[in-house]
This record gives sequence, structure tokens and C-alpha cells, in this order.
Amino acid sequence: MATTMRFFLNGQLQEAAVRPDMTVLDWLRGPARLTGTKEGCAEGDCGACSVLVGDPSAEEPDPGRSIHYHAANSCILAMGQIDGRALVTVEGLKGEQLHPVQEALAENGSSQCGFCTPGIVISIAGLAAGNAVAGDQEIHDALAGNLCRCTGYRPIVEAARKVIGAGGASINGPAVAAFAKIEPRRSVSVAGATFEQPATLNELLQLRKDRPRALLLGGGTDLGVALADYHADWDEVISLARVNELRAIRETDNHLSFGAAVTWEEVLDRVAPIYPSFATLIRRFGSTQIRSMGTIGGNIGTASPIGDGPPALIALGAEIELASLSGHRFLPLEDFFLDYRKTELRPDEVIASVSIPKSREGQDFRVYKISKRYDQDISTVCAAFSIVREEGQVRSARIAFGGMSATPRRSLQAEGALVGSSFDRRAMAACAAAIGTEFKPLTDWRGSADYRLQVAANLAERFWRDVAGETVEVMAL
Repeated sequence: MATTMRFFLNGQLQEAAVRPDMTVLDWLRGPARLTGTKEGCAEGDCGACSVLVGDPSAEEPDPGRSIHYHAANSCILAMGQIDGRALVTVEGLKGEQLHPVQEALAENGSSQCGFCTPGIVISIAGLAAGNAVAGDQEIHDALAGNLCRCTGYRPIVEAARKVIGAGGASINGPAVAAFAKIEPRRSVSVAGATFEQPATLNELLQLRKDRPRALLLGGGTDLGVALADYHADWDEVISLARVNELRAIRETDNHLSFGAAVTWEEVLDRVAPIYPSFATLIRRFGSTQIRSMGTIGGNIGTASPIGDGPPALIALGAEIELASLSGHRFLPLEDFFLDYRKTELRPDEVIASVSIPKSREGQDFRVYKISKRYDQDISTVCAAFSIVREEGQVRSARIAFGGMSATPRRSLQAEGALVGSSFDRRAMAACAAAIGTEFKPLTDWRGSADYRLQVAANLAERFWRDVAGETVEVMAL
């Protein structure tokens, strides 16, 4: 069992003998003395603590021939999670000369105070790493997780355009061959904290059986908030990030299957051509920093009643695979959630994969999120609608909501109001009315119960209008 973590920091090989549950931000600003990375919200929202994390590329056609970097929030990233990887901070971008992003921001008068600017530099540098084709949508998307407090984004966006237009910019990191020297540790233990990194599903399942109380860690975008904000300790962690089977994406003629450790950024790439509305939701519920870390299995496993992924997945008819040493079992995702934060997952099981059907002829799918802020905010209500029409009639319907009960769940009566109808206004009125009788949401600071019920009914109306071609762009409410 190793007592240090090995990784590249700004191109140089490092060994750190610190607890693997120490946040990367605390290590950078403490032992590493790299204070350009700032602490703002300590919850993964503001982007002031952004760093670049690099791995040998797994993308075709030349896997392993280059390093793929993505921005991540160091405040909710544990040191164990960077073992065997490359870490680049704002200090590491500058060599003998300014990095092109730094130079463009300075020349364009784009710098804000010294608090937010380092994270903004990192986010643009991550986008610009060998990227000469990104447009304004990609630039805005890359900056959505950097909530600058000083002034507008126009000069920042202009600087990003300049760098992208000049052909992008590379990251001064280690050579790919150097990664062979720092193969991730299978187990690290320092100062009473143990971090396990199994490489196969069988290894994971054995660890799960032997250590049922250990924390299962996917991307950590939810659990990391407690680690950073509440200073919770992780004495025993089993990381899912290196498990080959959980990192797999499989595609057939009719289905897409995502391993539980597949990130939302990777899910986004696959679902965008098939379900554009789902892709819009994914972009909204997590910044690039969050999407590059957060996993589809983790979003389901936390069993939050306001998690954004489950309503869309349930409406699509997703199936979940649960695995243990005793075998595998499959069930509809809607049956996974039992009560508030309670699921079907047994102590010796892990979520192995999530499978969704591809779109079929005659299908209409939309998902809507209502929140106080358009980007990077928790849902007040999330609603997903999927219908299949044949010869002018609704043959099947699936409607799911988040934020309306203790678990994400379907609205069976609302579905029944649509099936067999010609999808006219009368049917939608019956659908909206059924929603009001099926749910008894709570009142909290995000919205009252009455507000949630009214919003849910209104979203049924919006779905009808969208499908009819009356699309209305609705921002956060």
C-alpha cells in the first residue's frame, strides 16, 4: 500500500504524502504555495479555484498519443483523484512568456480583480488547448462555470475569440510517455485515510463486499461539497474513476449504455444528436468544470429528489444495472428510488451502468428545468415528457418530475390522460389537471408547493406548444 500520490504539477513530477481526502485547493494554497488558485464559494459554483486536469487521450483515432485537459473545480477535488494524472494551475501556464490566453486578456483589458481572473484564464485555456474551431456557444459554455463578480463578460469573450481565431493554444504539460512512470496507485493510505482505485469491476465488487461502509466516489461533485464546505473527512474511499467496465460506453442500433463512471461531458457528446433537449438540460445543470468530473451513476446514486438527470432518464425509459459478487440485476430506473435518499442499492452492490433507448419514429421528447438562475443552479421543478404518436394518436407516454416529491417519479395519471388521444388541447388540459392531483410537493426557499404545482401544469402546456412548433425560449424563473 503506497503512502504517496504521484502526479505531474505544471509539468514536473510530484509526490505528495498528504491525506488523499485533502482538497486539491487546500494543498495548492498550503504545501504547494501556489496561491493563484483562489477559494470562492468552496462548493464548485464560482470557478475561482479552477485548474486543468490532464489524462492521456482516449479519443480516436490516436488514443494515448496526446493529453486531454479539462477544467475542474479544485475546491471539491480530492488529492486522491489526481493520482496518476497531470495538474496545471494558472502559474503553470506561463513559461518565459505569457500564455496566449493571458496575453489576450491583458491586451484586451479583460482582466477583472485578481480573484476571478485566474479561474477565467484556466477555463479559456482548457477550451483553447488545440482548439481552433470553437464558436461563441462553446466559449460561453466554457465560461458558464466562472461567475465573475466585477463586470461584464464582453471583453473576456472577445479575448477568447482572439485566441481561438489564432489557432488555439497548447498547454505546457508533461509528455505522454512520462505517464508510464506514474501509473495510478491501486491503494494509497496516509494519516488514517485510505483511497482505493480498483481497475476492474471484480476488484471493485470485492472491495465493496470487504468494506461496505467505505464511501463510493464517482466524480465527487456532490460529495466534494461536504468535504470542502463542512470539512468532512473521508477515512475510507473506493474510487470508481479507474474501473474499466464503469468507464465504457456501448451503442447498439436501439440503445445507448453508459458505465456508471462515465462523465456528464461524455454523456452530452453522445445524447446531443439524438435528444437535443436532454443535451440542453445537461449543459444547464453543470458547468464544464462539473460535467468533466460528475458521473451519470453518481447523479443517480445520490438519490436527490431534485437531481436533474433522473427525470429525463425515467421519461426516456432508462434501465439501471446493479452489480455485486452475487451477480447482476436490471430494473427500470423509476423502480430504483424508494423514498427520500433511499434506493434499491444493497450494501454489497454498485451501480454498473445506465441504458437508454434511442429515439424512435414518431417520438417527441422534451425536458424543462425551472430554477432561479439559468446556469449552475438547483432545480425548483424539472419535468420530462416523452410521447410516441402513430397515425395522429398518442400510443405511449412517459412523464417524469423532479422536485415534486421525495423521489423523482412518473406521473401515471397524466400519462393516461394522453394515451389514446389526438394530442389536442383537451387532452393536455386533462394531463395538466392530473399532475395537480398526483403530487403534494413541499414548500421551501426555492418555491412554494402551490408554485411547484402551477409550474408543473404549465410545463405540460409548454410541451404541447413546443411539439406544435410554438417554441418559446424560457429562461430561469
